[in-house]
Amino acid sequence: MLIFPLINDTSRKIIHIDMDAFFAAVEVRDNPSLRGKPVIIGADPRETGGRGVVSTCSYEARAFGVRSAMSSKEAYDRCPQAVFISGNYSKYQEVGRQVREIFARYTDKIEPMSIDEAYLDVTANKLGIASAVKIAKMIQYDVWQELQLTCSAGVSYNKFLAKLASDFQKPAGLTLILPEEAEGFLANLPIEKFHGVGKKTVERLHEMGVFTGKDLQGLSEMVLIDQFGRFGYDLYRKARGISNSPVRTDRVRKSIGSERTYAKLLYADEDAKVEISKNAKRVAATLAKHGKQGRTIVLKVRYADFSTLTKRRTLDEATAHFEVIERIAYDIFDELVENTSGIRLLGVTVTGLESDDGRLDLLERQE
Repeated sequence: MLIFPLINDTSRKIIHIDMDAFFAAVEVRDNPSLRGKPVIIGADPRETGGRGVVSTCSYEARAFGVRSAMSSKEAYDRCPQAVFISGNYSKYQEVGRQVREIFARYTDKIEPMSIDEAYLDVTANKLGIASAVKIAKMIQYDVWQELQLTCSAGVSYNKFLAKLASDFQKPAGLTLILPEEAEGFLANLPIEKFHGVGKKTVERLHEMGVFTGKDLQGLSEMVLIDQFGRFGYDLYRKARGISNSPVRTDRVRKSIGSERTYAKLLYADEDAKVEISKNAKRVAATLAKHGKQGRTIVLKVRYADFSTLTKRRTLDEATAHFEVIERIAYDIFDELVENTSGIRLLGVTVTGLESDDGRLDLLERQE
């Protein structure tokens, strides 16, 4: 692989806005009696026989270890006093639209990542304001005054750092990372906090003795490329605050999926279905977060001999419901020709996405 010189574009002014516990915050705003209580957006397991998945939850619930994509049953076990709300996604989508209208007062360069977060390039903005920090504060003020919701903001010269910054002081925080501060900020960051570094990569980095950004900065580019391929190339640069991806205003998400590879092969159908269910839960939670639903359910199975089957089924109506996704994935699995060699990978994906008001992919298209 060719080694390219380090080119760091520090000329841009990027803001990442992330709404704080968005779905739960909307429910608390609209029902003040919920204020201060652990609120979970997801089916109440006491009413569903233990089924359901957490879309999101308030910070009071997070204090008990409740997280997005967790099963509702586990969330209840951790926090039995929680208030479960099934969720009103059309309402959340409308509030999300109102938030994006606030963004649009300042810039047209907006890249929504989901219903509750977006990148804004304010290098050249509509109000001619030189300070990106000032714009971030004005957005936070507008969101609070007009919608009675809080958001956290990260400000830096690229999207990677802006995203890390917005996560740094939640809720209602604002963090600025200047070019001369980037490497020091990253050096002190646990490697699992690096945006885009997944659990498997974290495990491999830990095996290499890498636990912080400083550890990562100590590895050569060739070592990282040798271990992680193209991603190693990116890791080397991100550890130094280099990420030149522009804010994209035409981002459209075509599918949402979850897959896992298993070090210990799966042989029993029951074990495979447990893993299919876990993937379906993660997909359902992500669909909810993005305000999406889809018509086609895809099951991917890779066996011990690395042969891979991908089967899909298209529904008459789009869905985002965990139970439907799980049932269809189970049906597809049951129809597969028996293979006794063991399963190495399972994945569930929903495609044919549309916004949950029936409009195809309009939620993330900002043109």
